[in-house]
Amino acid sequence: MSATIHPVHAEDAAELIAANLASRDFHAPWVAPFTDQPGFETWFAALQSPANASYLVRDSAIGALAGVINLSQIVLGNFCSAYTGFYAVAAQSGRGLMTSGLRLAAAHAFTALGLHRLEANIQPGNLRSIALVRRAGFTREGFSPAYLRIAGAWRDHERWALLAPDGDPSFHITP
Repeated sequence: MSATIHPVHAEDAAELIAANLASRDFHAPWVAPFTDQPGFETWFAALQSPANASYLVRDSAIGALAGVINLSQIVLGNFCSAYTGFYAVAAQSGRGLMTSGLRLAAAHAFTALGLHRLEANIQPGNLRSIALVRRAGFTREGFSPAYLRIAGAWRDHERWALLAPDGDPSFHITP
């Protein structure tokens, strides 16, 4: 399957809210994205900072929403790095669209944004997300105990990273 990515716009609120509501059981216990307009507005306001970006992943053939990929804490200068997080929409899961979308987002981060490194932190039991970053070329770098507070508890995470090849002007990731 082939995907496209597009920056999130305010007009995407209703579609994202509906998709997140329909995917609540699918997302649990790994992620709990917004499910109402105030939640969208809070999330979208954070995207107005140059340190954050978010992209919708869509099926390139039919335009169906497949998921969301976030880049956060984008730092340039000597660091040129960002964290990436993502989630699929239940109705489109298992079709390879998030793999294609993550590859496109990484290529965009490395070329248009000038980043050198993307880091994804994933709970060890989230096997689907671990498989996704592996397919996209990320390498496991380590384990971070009690890394992030989720649903009231500190959760362990595996640290995965993808580096842009240095000095290769023809670099691109094929979806």
